[in-house]
Amino acid sequence: MSATQGRILVVEDDDAMRQLLVEEIGDAGYAVVAAAEGEEALAQVARHSIDVVVTDLRMPGMRGETLLSELKAREPDIPVVIITAFGSIDSAVETIRAGAYHYVAKPFRMAQLLHALENALRERRLRQELETLRTITPTGGSAIVARSRGMRRVLDVVARAAASNTAVLIEGESGTGKELLARALHQGSTRSHGPFVALNCAAIPESLLESQLFGHKRGTFTDAHEDRQGLLVDAHAGTLFLDEIGDLALALQAKLLRVLQEREVLPLGAPSTAAIPIDVRIVAATNQNLDQAVLEGRFRRDLLYRLNVISVRVPPLRERMDDLAPLVAHLLEKHGRRVDRPGWSVGPEALEALRRYSWPGNVRELENAIERGLVLGRNGAIQLSDLPEAIRRPGDLGPDRDEIGRPMSEVEREHILRTLRSVRGNKAAAARLLGFDRKTLYRKLRAFGLESR
Repeated sequence: MSATQGRILVVEDDDAMRQLLVEEIGDAGYAVVAAAEGEEALAQVARHSIDVVVTDLRMPGMRGETLLSELKAREPDIPVVIITAFGSIDSAVETIRAGAYHYVAKPFRMAQLLHALENALRERRLRQELETLRTITPTGGSAIVARSRGMRRVLDVVARAAASNTAVLIEGESGTGKELLARALHQGSTRSHGPFVALNCAAIPESLLESQLFGHKRGTFTDAHEDRQGLLVDAHAGTLFLDEIGDLALALQAKLLRVLQEREVLPLGAPSTAAIPIDVRIVAATNQNLDQAVLEGRFRRDLLYRLNVISVRVPPLRERMDDLAPLVAHLLEKHGRRVDRPGWSVGPEALEALRRYSWPGNVRELENAIERGLVLGRNGAIQLSDLPEAIRRPGDLGPDRDEIGRPMSEVEREHILRTLRSVRGNKAAAARLLGFDRKTLYRKLRAFGLESR
């Protein structure tokens, strides 16, 4: 790591120890700034762009615990590594609870401290990258808005997980933005220069999905007019995002498990000696309860273990209403440009309706509502009458006393019914409005006993 990638502030009252730390950390390639006590350390932070602070706990004047508190108040994003004697480990644990990144117990090997610095800097860089991702995704298409505490926790997990090659399972209702998070994981990883390949397992018939994933040799089946490499090979050195993984057929689950175990792909119709080595990170997503699917025999437990090394639960929009206003602002700006209506706003009655609605279709449904409002609205603002009927009807504006505690399955069933009625039973149109693919809509209709609708 070059000095330009990390400036370290060393805070140590012992002259000999301070000089040793400065020399050793400097020799490791970092820029180093030193201070003998807490007040001087705060002055150095104000004067320089500091990436990590290394501080002793027991110092004359301002103690290390007080310095940590001051740093967290002034520069909360700077990681603080504590150096402490064995007798002060209890105090060090308390500082971790107060926001310190890590502690190293004396006497220590310099390699221990350098390892802690490297990890702290890596996490700081990832957090800085995700600050950008909160407003612009890698493709520049949609925003990850994270004002609410729940979404900030989600992005914190994404920041920590991004640097690894570990499989991640993203769980959440339809329309919550699971693919955006998958792209954020890819963009924050060392694979960011490799391909990001996405596949919706619910949108492709099983007979075609196997070929899409694993590839095939010419003549394997009727329409196999030429060799084709599958998406697992397309994603080599990058990330494969498997959306709606819960809809993957059991036979394909077994084949995917083998690929993840062996790290090689055998195209359909190829001899066993023709397996292709791959280096792919798998990020999967589902709106189903996969633990329940395992109990029901619809999903392999061993595959779930492979996919669910790190899990991320994306909260539904109704649980992150602090994000509603910034999401609306972003969507107005995004779609306003596209339909030549820049600078539009939302009228007060319409905004109140948006706030009180329960959003079974989540962010995707909100995006559809804003896009519709921009198209139908007049005079620079979306009014209540420009919103979809389900949102503007008083009975649907939010959970009244009778609604509180109702299972979401009931709310979702009624919302699907209303949407179907609004498009006179056209399932393709209903699926587009709800943000589902048609296969997911048909599955929900069967589950809710609405197949004849």
